[in-house]
Amino acid sequence: MLFVQQLVNALMLGSVYVTVAVAFTLTIGILNFLNFTIPTLFMLAGMLGWALSSWGLPFGLGGPIHWIPAIMVGILAAVVVSLIVERFTFRYLKTKYGDSTEHAIPLVSSLGFLLIVENLVRIAYGTEGRRFEGPDADLTLHLGGIFIRVPQLVSLLITVLIVLGLTQLLKRSRIGRGLRAIAENPDAANVLGVDTAKIVPFVFMLTGVLCGLAGALFAVNYGEVSPMMGEDVGAKAIAGMVIGGLGSIWGAVLGGLVVGFLELMTVHFIGADTVQVVVWGALLLMLIVKPSGLLGHHSIGKGKL
Repeated sequence: MLFVQQLVNALMLGSVYVTVAVAFTLTIGILNFLNFTIPTLFMLAGMLGWALSSWGLPFGLGGPIHWIPAIMVGILAAVVVSLIVERFTFRYLKTKYGDSTEHAIPLVSSLGFLLIVENLVRIAYGTEGRRFEGPDADLTLHLGGIFIRVPQLVSLLITVLIVLGLTQLLKRSRIGRGLRAIAENPDAANVLGVDTAKIVPFVFMLTGVLCGLAGALFAVNYGEVSPMMGEDVGAKAIAGMVIGGLGSIWGAVLGGLVVGFLELMTVHFIGADTVQVVVWGALLLMLIVKPSGLLGHHSIGKGKL
């Protein structure tokens, strides 16, 4: 029964990695760009949710607010920061330097945003972990000896709905066809009339929503936030994306769940100190045996959404 409980816990934890891995997959699959600000967006939503629900508005402008609107503000902040990153890592640099900015400069500039935002949060709130007072701890379902917290179950359902909705968006909507056209060939997409100036910001907006939701759900489910919370989750989401297959949304889903399973089983059977070794060992093994990942296309890279 304990093993089954760990499987359930792995599924719940994996759903957090899934959402962040899907955010990474969008930027890799469409823009061929590893967006290093994704862990920061995840952290920002959780930390702002905690700050507003515990301290209130800055400069004494208002007292603490309920955790639900606080976490919504955190998600909105993640979206705004993501759009700011798009403005300066893609639009401005592309306009000024053209194709010479492809890959390297956006990647480095996104890393700069990560360090700036993370250190600003550290300066404002310190470096230690903080207790997030979310829903009551007794919101738990008991199913044949298995314990499932209601917030975790809701988080899992939200993750499933997000992935299904995103898949349908990419397949059936006009903007989804534009996104897939840019993923295949940005120059050809422009010739065919795809307005990349409008669609690329939409990718960053989706990224902000996904990361903000993941950070908010993590804070609610595990009741703790810190300025460093995005680093570990972001690294494991990257591992899940690679294990599942670069550029594949369903690969990111499978990979995120695999990483969650590996982490919980490692903690259960070996110990928490060896989690990183097992997860990254599995990633290296996948790169050796099947570099395209579990569900990835044989051509590694973008354009396979």
